[in-house]
Amino acid sequence: MDKRRTSGTALLHRGRRGRAGADTSTASIGHRVWRLGSDVDTDALAPGAWMKYPVEVIAQHCLESTRPQFALEVRRGDVIVAGPNFGIGSSREQAAAALVHLGIAAVIAPSFGGLFFRNAFNVGLMLLTCRDADAIADGERIDFDARSGWVRCRIDAAGRELAVHAPALACEQIPDFLLDMVEAGGLLPQLKGRLRTTPS
Repeated sequence: MDKRRTSGTALLHRGRRGRAGADTSTASIGHRVWRLGSDVDTDALAPGAWMKYPVEVIAQHCLESTRPQFALEVRRGDVIVAGPNFGIGSSREQAAAALVHLGIAAVIAPSFGGLFFRNAFNVGLMLLTCRDADAIADGERIDFDARSGWVRCRIDAAGRELAVHAPALACEQIPDFLLDMVEAGGLLPQLKGRLRTTPS
């Protein structure tokens, strides 16, 4: 497969480590959108009261202050679409790791907190910077191509299938080394894979 044409769905199935037993039956009709507002901080993603517990426990409380049913209802392959400054706040890596554990395929927003941005790719979470992310509504189903840099609504919130008739929203180019990291499942799996293939 041409590396430059790897789609969001391909990245999902090649590099995700979502919640065991999560529903993947909707993958063929796009990624379900969870819409959030601006300035979602790391404390909302990984609440401080649960930081002494493993990520499996922290993930159960992800976004409970803004979307109480999120951790219970999210499914592997879903995406988060948010306003500017997603992931601002502390440097806690668990904020991104909780989303990976829940099976989030990507987070799409106009901008991200700098520390969160780096942590996300390190743990294998795809981030797409899209200035027009506010055009994407809660409950829509979308397709995306991380390497080509676009997002497109496939089924709108009313259930109408748009397919190729919907305009593609442009995303900022992501360096290949970060995309490769997501495909590998994060920095540590990538390094382990390289060690396995290095001649002794």
